[in-house]
Amino acid sequence: MPLHPQAEAMRAQRAAAGTPPLYTCTLAEARAADLADIRAAAGNPEPVGSVEELTVPGPGGPLPLRVYRPERDGRLPVLLYLFGGGWTLGSPDTGDAICRRLTNAVGCVTVSVGYRLAPEHPFPAAVHDVIAGAEWIAANAAELGVDPERIAVGGDSAGGNLAAALTLAARERGGPALRHQLLVYPNTDHAADTPSVREHDDPLLFNRRSVAWYWGHYLADPADGADPLASPLRAPSLAGLPPATVITAEYDPLRDEGEAYARALRAAGVPVELRRYDGMPHGFFAMAGVLDDGRDAQRHAADRLREALR
Repeated sequence: MPLHPQAEAMRAQRAAAGTPPLYTCTLAEARAADLADIRAAAGNPEPVGSVEELTVPGPGGPLPLRVYRPERDGRLPVLLYLFGGGWTLGSPDTGDAICRRLTNAVGCVTVSVGYRLAPEHPFPAAVHDVIAGAEWIAANAAELGVDPERIAVGGDSAGGNLAAALTLAARERGGPALRHQLLVYPNTDHAADTPSVREHDDPLLFNRRSVAWYWGHYLADPADGADPLASPLRAPSLAGLPPATVITAEYDPLRDEGEAYARALRAAGVPVELRRYDGMPHGFFAMAGVLDDGRDAQRHAADRLREALR
């Protein structure tokens, strides 16, 4: 279908403003513009019971965690949420509105990990930080007031990639036990040459040049892309991974590799629900303030997580 009218209006606004693609900016400019754009499109942040900033030991030094709690008592399930930004942009602020909505809608504690960014800290630094964050949550569940038997992981874009990598690492390391994985338009193969990569070259939307720019920062050596922790679709086996919810967008160069990963999970015996949002561009999940389908996708994600974390 054509680009959704709401998404087309956003595209036209960018064209009228002469907004440059992020991949033409300096890193500092791109990081500032990305956060400003997300905040403008995310909608009003929902109030939650509390928000706490923690610092825990990480493999590269102190690791920041942001903990969101709903207005509920008792030992709650926990969602580890990983923000997007191509491993190069972003911070817990990037995913703040998403984390607040999921905390309230799922009725869980949500923990956002401030993992290290590339190119200053290339692969596998972010993966190691995410693993450390998950292991800290499981080891300190009583202190956090969460149930270590009800942990889910989720993320959008590069955060979805890191969520998938975490499930692979947790399987190999024998924990922590993960109940569910939420993968929102994830990168799954650094060398993907799919129809969706080739088709999407619009400079006013996330496009194939965007994808290449991010991978170029993340991988210090292109050969590292063969590692399943960078490209989960390349894992020899996906058997034994947690059930998954995969969300994709029609107008997204990552569409086909996200859907290929869903099929590979299913072929390995992993329960999967895949939902594509037609007419939507990459990033729509974080644009719930201006895109109806962004709000719908967040509700769908919350429904799936709430069911999984019962």
